[in-house]
Formats: sequence, structure tokens, C-alpha cells
Amino acid sequence: MHSQAVPWRSASFRPENLGQNALQLIGNLCFALFVIGVLAFTIIAATYQPDDPLLHPSSTKLTSFLTSTSNATFRSDDSAAHTGDDFLTANSTSEASSFITLSEINISTEATSSAPPSACDDGPVECADTEIFQTMMRAAIEMFHDIHFYRFGKSVRGGDDGMSCDMAWRFRPKDAKRAGFYKDYRRFEIARSANCTYTVAKIGDYHSGTNARKKRKSAKAAEFKAKGSPDSLSGLIVPVVGEAVNDTLPVVESESKFGSRKYLIYTDGGERCKSMNHYLWSFLCALGEAQYLNRTLVMDLNICLNSMYSLSKQDEEGKDFRFYFDFEHLRDSASVLDQHQFWEDWNKWQKNDKLKLLLVEDFKTSPMKLAEVADTLIMRKFGTVEPDNYWYRVCEGETESIIQRPWHLLWKSRRLMDIVSGIASRMNWDFDAVHVVRGEKAKNAELWPNLAADTSPETLLSTLRDKIDDGRHLYVATNEPDSSFFEPLKDKYNIHFLDDFKDLWNENSEWYLETKKLNGGIHVEFDGYMRVEVDTEVFLRGKKQIETFNDLTNDCKDGVNTCRTVA
Repeated sequence: MHSQAVPWRSASFRPENLGQNALQLIGNLCFALFVIGVLAFTIIAATYQPDDPLLHPSSTKLTSFLTSTSNATFRSDDSAAHTGDDFLTANSTSEASSFITLSEINISTEATSSAPPSACDDGPVECADTEIFQTMMRAAIEMFHDIHFYRFGKSVRGGDDGMSCDMAWRFRPKDAKRAGFYKDYRRFEIARSANCTYTVAKIGDYHSGTNARKKRKSAKAAEFKAKGSPDSLSGLIVPVVGEAVNDTLPVVESESKFGSRKYLIYTDGGERCKSMNHYLWSFLCALGEAQYLNRTLVMDLNICLNSMYSLSKQDEEGKDFRFYFDFEHLRDSASVLDQHQFWEDWNKWQKNDKLKLLLVEDFKTSPMKLAEVADTLIMRKFGTVEPDNYWYRVCEGETESIIQRPWHLLWKSRRLMDIVSGIASRMNWDFDAVHVVRGEKAKNAELWPNLAADTSPETLLSTLRDKIDDGRHLYVATNEPDSSFFEPLKDKYNIHFLDDFKDLWNENSEWYLETKKLNGGIHVEFDGYMRVEVDTEVFLRGKKQIETFNDLTNDCKDGVNTCRTVA
């Protein structure tokens, strides 16, 4: 027989080489697994879209998002953008002094005048009288069961009849889920008996006691003050809705002060007329960089309202930042300056003081590279090509872990929140709420096959039967334009819609008069974004809150097969 080479006896498979072969096989296997892992990670990273933190009022989700890899894409969303006040919990409000109870009123005389009791005659009542003041406090506490009173102001003369007094108080709803205080001031009609004792015959509507409203002294624009970046939000810094708003623009009062400070400005770019979520994400990036660089942010208070919010369904320029956001809080908490005022000062003093400007046209130039710049003004100028001209691109990449967006500095307009408070007060802060999304989504059966049927009046009655008690005040937050659509619900509930409270923003309202003054004497339209914001905030103050896509239908908010599982 011819001798043949047997495979197991080949050189590479000799017994003495088995250990080396095994090591080589294990190495090849590990490398293959590594390559597969890299490919899998690349595919996931390219297709994964993280949840939008602005649509979830949770500080935990927000913090997680801000420390994770960013996603530059924003969905168009006609909902109300979340702001810093949404992330304040009720525990953020100082409870150092407990609320006032009936048992404390007889000994609570500090806020009263030392004037002697009024004579028992037919003359006008003396509103500063201790007895009258305490009678008014008792009547308020007894009437409004669902709020806690924290402070009463002095009672002052009311109407011309001489038998009414105005009084203000600071309060919080008993079941408040949001931090902050509210202020109300009402007119009390006083009745006097034959034996000269006093009772309250009637308490007026929300904000009817105008003489008790604290008036701010008229003054020129607030003096500009440079502030450092606050590290954290104190539990004592919370919104107070109902106080007079002073959101005058800051100014720099002298040439020396102007030249001694450093400034940052963002110009041009693709931010105009984008959604409010997009605008805030970019604006807070700019504010965060300014704080990191210890510079004053020069901001444009003139913003463009996207067509999704406007009543004309067209993009609308000329909207004031102060219509939508609390500029007073921002101005007093951060270092900001109005762009128009800044350029006036710059043109006046730049040449004499030889102030320098550094122009930065590449968003990839990180804030860290600008930290040592000594020039008075850093101007970031953005181009015309989207999305590379979006402001928030500055805060991506390595910068994301350095620049923290200061959400706590941006709150909703307290003028709009006062409308929210007015609506809730008219329901005595004792109401439930249901959010009914219809509109174009209800017409699109391909993406939302069940929405129209699940939000019909008949189905709503059946769904709400086990959730809301009969006879309750029920606020319906909805984009359905015809409120008569919900007429069948009136058989079981006291139904309320946003438009039932139009007097809170009509031509005789505080909101109308104040925004008109803010707008140079031109009346301000109560636009679609304001409507959405107020509607949403009233809904969130309901004792029970029934959502469309969580409670009324199994359809997904963003269409078929887009439902997300909540961890």
C-alpha cells in the first residue's frame, strides 16, 4: 500500500501544537464577536431616536436626557413647550410658615390698622377696623374650602357705596402638584346689623378687589445688573401668580459700566419661526454658554410665531418674548440685555472706548475655546444651511457635558398663568379635567384608526362613568373647535371649555390692558400658542386628569406602531 499523509498527523495538527491552535481559535472568535458588536452598536446608534424630554414634565427624565447623547432632530409639535416651572415640585415651595386656619384669626391682628372701631351709624364702614378685617378673613376661609391661605393683606376701601372693602391674599391649592403661590384680591360687601356687628354679605369674583392690588411704582427700565451663574434653584424661588408684573427692559446706565462687562450675542441662523420647543432648546443653549463664559447674553425679544400656533395659519413676526415667558424672573436671575438697547450703547461708546468684537462663524468652535477671550463682545454668526445653522449645535458633542441649559431661569408668562388661576378659581379649584385630542388626527384613520370613535360623546360618557363622579365640574381641554360636539356630557357634568372664560383676555381684562401697554399701545392677539398653553395648564390643575392617549384610546400619540413602553 502507498503511504498517504493522514490529516491529524499533518504538521499543523501535531499533538505538540494543539495548545497554540486553541489559543489562535479563541482569538479569532473574540475578534469576530467584537466586529459583530461594533456593527450592532452602529446600527442602533444610527436608527435610535431618544424621547423628547420637553414633552415629559419629569426632572428625572430631563436630567437623563441632558446627560445623554443629543439628538438634533425635533418633531413638529403644536403642544405647549415645557419650561423650568414645570420641573418644580410642590416640595420646592417653602412651607416654613403654615397656612392660616380659622382658629388663628382672632389672635392674628398684625395686618390690621390701629384705627378705632367705626361708629354704629349709617356712615361708611371702616375697612381698617380689626373686627371687619377678621370677619373678611373668616368669610374667605369658610367659602374657599380647596385652597390654603398663607397671607392676608390689609383691607382697604372698596366701591363708592361705602359698604364694601377690598382685600388680597396669597394662597395655594390644597392638592397643588406644582410649586408656587397665587394671589387673589376680591371685593367684600359688608352688612351691618342693628347691634353694630358685621357680616360678609357677598364676596366678588376673581380679582374683583382692584383697590387691594399692590401697585408697582412706575419707574424707568430696571437697571442692568451683572450676575454670576446660579448653581442651583433655591426652594424659595418659586413663581407668584397674580402679583403685578414688572418686566421692563434692563439698561446700562453709564459708559464705564457698559465697557467693563463682557457680552455674547447669537445672530442669524435657522431658528426663526420654528416650533416653540425648537426655539427654547436653542435659546437655552445660548444662555447656558453665556453663563459658562460669565458674559451677558444679548437677546432679541422679538420672536416669530410658527404657523402651527398662529390664528392666521401663517408664520407671524413681531411677537414679544414677554407675551409667552416671564422676563422679570429671567432678568432678575441672569445677566441679559435687550439687543436693541445693546446696539444703541455699542454704537455710542464702542469707538471711544476701543471695545473689541470677536466674530465666530463656525458652531464647532466650542465655548471652551472661547473661555479666555478678552474681547468685549463675542458674536456667533450662523449661516443659511440647515441644520448646521441651528443655535443648539453649539451645545452638541463634547460641549454637551460642559454647558448646562439653565431651565430654572425660564418660566411661563405670569400674565398667562394669571388667566389659568382665574379659570381654576371660578371652579373653586375643585374640578376634574379631560384632554380630548381630535382635529386632524381624528380624521386620519390610517394612523389613528380608533381615535374618532373613542373620543365621540357617547364613548366619552361610557369611559368617564367610572372615572369622574356625576355632577363634578369637568374642564375639557380640547382642539375640537365646536364645543357643542360635547353637549351630551352636560347631562352628567358641569362642563367648562377655554372659551367660556373669554372675559379673562378680552378688551376689558387685565391681560389685554397690560399686554397692549407692553406692545406700544397696539392690542395683542390671544393667539393659538397662548390658547394651548392656558388650556394645558388648566388641565394640569384638575384633581383628576384624564388623558387622550393614556386613558381614552389605545391609539398611539404619534400614529400606528409608535407607542412607547414606559419603564
